[in-house]
Amino acid sequence: MKVVDMHCDTISTLLWDEAKNLPSELRHNDHHLDLERMKKGDYLLQNFAMFTSLGHVEDPYEHAHRLINKYYLEMVKNEDLIQPVYSYQDIENNKDKMSAMLTLEEGAVVRDNLDYLNEYYALGVRMITLTWNFPNGIGYPNFTPGDDDRDTMLRKTDKENGLTPFGIKYIQKMEELGIIIDVSHLSDKGFWDVYNNTTKPFVASHSNARAVCGVARNLDDEMIKALHERGGVMGLNYCEDFVADDSNGTIEKIIDHVDHIVEVAGIDVIGLGSDFDGIATRKELKAGEDLPDLEKALYARGYSTEDVEKIFYKNVLRVYKEVLK
Repeated sequence: MKVVDMHCDTISTLLWDEAKNLPSELRHNDHHLDLERMKKGDYLLQNFAMFTSLGHVEDPYEHAHRLINKYYLEMVKNEDLIQPVYSYQDIENNKDKMSAMLTLEEGAVVRDNLDYLNEYYALGVRMITLTWNFPNGIGYPNFTPGDDDRDTMLRKTDKENGLTPFGIKYIQKMEELGIIIDVSHLSDKGFWDVYNNTTKPFVASHSNARAVCGVARNLDDEMIKALHERGGVMGLNYCEDFVADDSNGTIEKIIDHVDHIVEVAGIDVIGLGSDFDGIATRKELKAGEDLPDLEKALYARGYSTEDVEKIFYKNVLRVYKEVLK
């Protein structure tokens, strides 16, 4: 079964390896994802997020460019296995290899200047997660690391603070350019600001259903319905804390999210967004090559081949075809 995954942090992990003078290879490593295991897992396309933490880097813009440089170095080294894509047609043209899409996780790397969106588009960025876990010039996340205990922090939702006036201009510029808007990490108010100020499909690249696991990083039922109504998609996140309230994030628990989302809005709003190499999970979906285990479990739960194809790649490709230029 072909795999399209909307979110991983592998490039950031490899860059951190280099900072520690450790071997750092996209082709083969000991993390969740490498190209050899992705090939075994029948990957069609992987979104590679350039993750920037505002709380831990001196210059977010410079850090994002270091990550992008690392991404392209790996693309060149491994061009026999994977190719970067810039348009939907590139995905179609590249089916004899795996494809890679460049994304940003932390929209503040534009330095509050819309002109930088043009630069990132020219560099190949085709999706941007507007915030991580810190407020920025675009808007607010649902929770920010602070003095609260971890459980309280994970369940904090912000229904008051959404997108800033600059953030509204930012997402409208993204739509104009053909960059996919990603609302994972964004506050509840921010989600609705995106919905009310855009016209094209958008995504929650790595977010589950809040009714099944009550953390703020997941979407509530009204958000899921709105995302479906807009033609967007949400990517199943394998992080144990976002899968189950008891952090027992098994494959069966992941499929509980599928069951609930289908009941709320139907099969067409579900995709994959592993968060590989940004999460600690090693329970059952330990690496990219394990995706056939999720496929088998979905069949066992009663889902058809067409259903599984939609979850694994068709729904996300539909959004990409509509938004990418």
